[in-house]
Amino acid sequence: MDVKLYALSTCPYCRMTKRFLEEAGVEYELTEVDLLEGADKQAAIDEVKSISGGTSFPVLVAGDEVIVGFNKQRIKDVLGT
Repeated sequence: MDVKLYALSTCPYCRMTKRFLEEAGVEYELTEVDLLEGADKQAAIDEVKSISGGTSFPVLVAGDEVIVGFNKQRIKDVLGT
């Protein structure tokens, strides 16, 4: 299953999500939106809005599931960890 995480480098919940995925051995693609610049940053923000309906972080996309915020139990359920 493809897993993608949209995060902010300064967000504590984003850091908790990254740590949880790493400790669970989950491979994922990471986009730290606040570290992007110009058109790349705007494209990432637009993508997050279209996926989650807003601009709250973190946004975890696992297959067809979208999880906004750090919800450890839901992440476990979706990823089967």
